[in-house]
This record gives sequence, C-alpha cells and structure tokens, in this order.
Amino acid sequence: MTAKTLLQFAGVASAPSQLSDAALIVIDAQREYVDGRLPLAGIDAALDEIAALLARGRKAGTPILHIQHRGRSGGLFDPGTQAFAIVERVRPQAGETVIEKGLPNCFAGTDLKARLDALGRKAIILTGFATHMCVEATARAATDLGLKTTVVAAATATRDLPDPLTGATVPAAEVHRNALTAMADRFATIVADGGSIPD
Repeated sequence: MTAKTLLQFAGVASAPSQLSDAALIVIDAQREYVDGRLPLAGIDAALDEIAALLARGRKAGTPILHIQHRGRSGGLFDPGTQAFAIVERVRPQAGETVIEKGLPNCFAGTDLKARLDALGRKAIILTGFATHMCVEATARAATDLGLKTTVVAAATATRDLPDPLTGATVPAAEVHRNALTAMADRFATIVADGGSIPD
C-alpha cells in the first residue's frame, strides 16, 4: 500500500502559502549555529536560501518576523556573546519585527500570535533552525492555533544526533528528512526551496 499522510486521508490539498497573503518567519538564524557550539550541516546554503526569500518578501511587502533565541548566561545562545547575534546576511531591516523567545515553540511565552492577528495573517512561511527542534515545534503549535504553515526545506538545517536507543550517530540529513516528513503528515506543507513559494 502506498504511504499517505493524514492530510491526504482527509482530502486536504497541500499547497504552499503565497508571499502575498502570508507572514515570513525566520527562526533563530543566529551565530550559535554558524560558528558557535551548535554548527549545523548545510547552514551556509540554508542562509543563502533565507536571504533570497527575504529579498523576495521585502519586494512583495510581505510581513517579516525574526525570532531570536535568548539563552542563559554562560550557556547556548548567551545574549552576552556573538552566539546570540543574528547572522549578518539575514539580519532584520528597519521596520521588521524581532521577537525573543526562550523555548523551542516560537509561540510559547511570546506575542507572535498576537502580532500575526494584528497583521491579519492566517498563513505563515517558516524558515530557520533547527529543522527538528524550533521549526517543527512551531509548525505543530501553529496547527493548534488555526494557522496554515509552509516550511521551506532548503531554508532549514539541523545537526547529527545520537540515537536514543543505540547511541549511534543519526546523520543530520536523516534527522532533517525525518523532521520534514513528520511535519508533512499533519502540520505543514513542505516545499523544496524558496522557488516553490508563489508571489
């Protein structure tokens, strides 16, 4: 039997959101993931993809929201270090919203939903890091909040993880694919790259 997603069982068409009616969200595009303690596989290519989407979104007048993870002093994403900084090539421009968070789900403990409501946006396009952590947590939460979510695969990335049962290393590419597959089952439309997002 051919595998099917829950969305397919429900007869829901999986189509990406458009820049014209969505908000573009960039999650945790911070130095910690580039040259800090959590370097991600494929981070440079993902940042290039985000930068290209930002350029298109800015031209189209799409609302853009940047999420920035605030860690603890001495820990990951320490706000007193360069690890906390947003990477230069995807840095917010004047007038773009920056929301700090302390948990993987970008809606938890933040005003992200209120800001989307104020913008009148019921659809979001997610980019950023890491695929299996903050991107997936946010996509799942967005479903609970009645939002339509699109995730741009090439604009996300993750890292190797230890298998919790065997201790063997699960390669980043597999973690990435599995996270995208899980989201596609019920929580998001997954597109390969930014070129798949219509204006």
